[in-house]
Amino acid sequence: MKITDQTGRILFFEKTPSKIISVVPSITELLYDLGLREQVIGITKFCIHPEAWFRNKIRVGGTKQLKIDLIKSLAPDLIIANMEENTRSAIETIASFTNVYISKVETIDDAYQMMSDIGEITGRKSEADKIVAGTKSALLELTHDTWNLKPRVLYFIWNKPKMVAGADTFISEMLNQAGFENAASAHIRYPELSDSEIMNMDSDLFFLSSEPFPFKEKHVEEFKRNFPGKKIILADGEMFSWYGSRMKLATDYFRQLRAQLETK
Repeated sequence: MKITDQTGRILFFEKTPSKIISVVPSITELLYDLGLREQVIGITKFCIHPEAWFRNKIRVGGTKQLKIDLIKSLAPDLIIANMEENTRSAIETIASFTNVYISKVETIDDAYQMMSDIGEITGRKSEADKIVAGTKSALLELTHDTWNLKPRVLYFIWNKPKMVAGADTFISEMLNQAGFENAASAHIRYPELSDSEIMNMDSDLFFLSSEPFPFKEKHVEEFKRNFPGKKIILADGEMFSWYGSRMKLATDYFRQLRAQLETK
């Protein structure tokens, strides 16, 4: 079998992988939903879904600090990584001794392609196709909901320095799907912004994401002091940034978020 990953690398498989390590939390959850309980032998410490895997699977470090020697000792025949979430040096090292599928998900269509690729590689193509079809249907239904607001949102992913999700990001696409407009769409990727830049941007709402920086209620109060008059809400980062089977679950969360905003 020959597969081209999302960075253009060509991978060859003589047989279906039976010892898989996922170093991408959202893809770990996808592998579970594809029914690969026995085949997945390792995950990262940030792969918190499903809980049973988080408790029982071997952890091979963090997404940015992989334990290369441990990974090598497990003799995997497939590593699933991500160009943004993992470091280039670690992935290049791992690719020297096993197949690495590198995902690069910047759009919703990229997510669908990634799911399809992984389904094909792992012998779970029909299961992956069902997940993709269900996700497409759920997102389409969301666009048909009545939603009179179209708030301009600044989506914060980091504090000190303050960083937001700009254009060319999966988060920006999910914001649009949820019925919001990305107030940072003039910027690309994840720009670092000063307080004065933030105040001068045309935005109705701030989302403080739960990841990668774990914004809490104390940060909401801090932002309210620094940016008076702005509406500030804690947002579930998994629902906006996890590409994979969680995308379907995100639609109900987006509806709840809309309802919350309509009553405020």
